[in-house]
Amino acid sequence: MLKNGYQYVNGIYVYSFSDKTVQKIKDFYQDDPFPNYELNDDKATIKKRGDSNTYTYELKKFIGYGKKIIEIGAGTCQLSNYLAIGTNNRIVALDANLNSLKLGKDFANKNDINNVSFVCADIFDNRVEENSFDFVICNGVLHHTKNSFEAFIHSRKLLKINGYILVGLYNYYGRIRTKIRGYFYKIFGKKFVMMLDPVLRKIEKKSEKKINAWIKDQYIHPVERSHTFDEILNWFKETKTEFISSYPSCEFLNNQNLNDLRLLFLRCNKSNFFERIFTQIFMIFGRAGSEGGLFFFLGKKS
Repeated sequence: MLKNGYQYVNGIYVYSFSDKTVQKIKDFYQDDPFPNYELNDDKATIKKRGDSNTYTYELKKFIGYGKKIIEIGAGTCQLSNYLAIGTNNRIVALDANLNSLKLGKDFANKNDINNVSFVCADIFDNRVEENSFDFVICNGVLHHTKNSFEAFIHSRKLLKINGYILVGLYNYYGRIRTKIRGYFYKIFGKKFVMMLDPVLRKIEKKSEKKINAWIKDQYIHPVERSHTFDEILNWFKETKTEFISSYPSCEFLNNQNLNDLRLLFLRCNKSNFFERIFTQIFMIFGRAGSEGGLFFFLGKKS
C-alpha cells in the first residue's frame, strides 16, 4: 500500500516533505501533539472511552471486520488504535507530525496492538497507493491543509470502488462560539477560557499536556478554515462521491434529534438549501457548536 522512498524509523514509515504549510503545522504540534493521551491510558481505558462515545462506537460498528482503513491526520492515533482493538482490520495511521505518531506507536507497542501501520507523510505527496482502502477517515484535518478540497481529492483517491469516506470539518456557523472564546483567550488567557470551554472542563486538571494541546488546536492554530454543508455537497458532486449522510442531519424538519450521532451511519436525504442552513445555524446553540463546531459527511465512491 505504501510507495517507495520512506525510512523505517522505530516502527514508523517516514517520508520527507518540503511544503511550507505542512512544515508550519508540523512545527505547531511539535511540543503539544493533539490529542494527547490521559496519564493512565491503556488498552482497556481507550476501549472503554471509545465504546462509550457514540461517534467512535458507531463508526467501529459500521466499518465491521476484515477491512483496510486509513486515517488521514491521525494525530496521536487514538482513533486508529481504538479501531484496531478486537478486530482483524488493517489500519494505516497517517500524519505529518512524527512526534504525534511516536505517541501512537508507543501506545500500540505497550498494549500489543499489531494491526496499525504508522506513516509520517504529507497527503498531497501521494505516498500511498490509490484504490487501496475500504474506508478513509479525515476527521478534523482537511481544514488545516493548504487547500481543503484538494486534500479531499487526494484522500478520496485512496478508496476502492464502493469504499466509504468520512470527513469531519469545522462548520462556518458552528464554529462561531469557539471563535468568540478565542477572542477571550487572547485577552484574558488560559484560566478564563478553561471556565468557558466544556471540553476543557472535562479534562483532568493534572493532564496539563492534554489541556495545552486542546487550547493550541482550538484557539491559536496557524492554518484553519471553516466550511458549509453545501460546499461539501459540491465536493461530492464534482468527484462523483455518493452522499450517504451527515451529522448534524441535513433534514432539519424531519429529524426530532439533530444531535443524534447514530444518524451519521444511516442513509438520509440532502434535503434543500433552507433546511441545511437552519441545521447549521442550530449548531451554534447545540453541543457541536459548544465543542468546536465540527460536522461530518459520509460519502461512498461509486
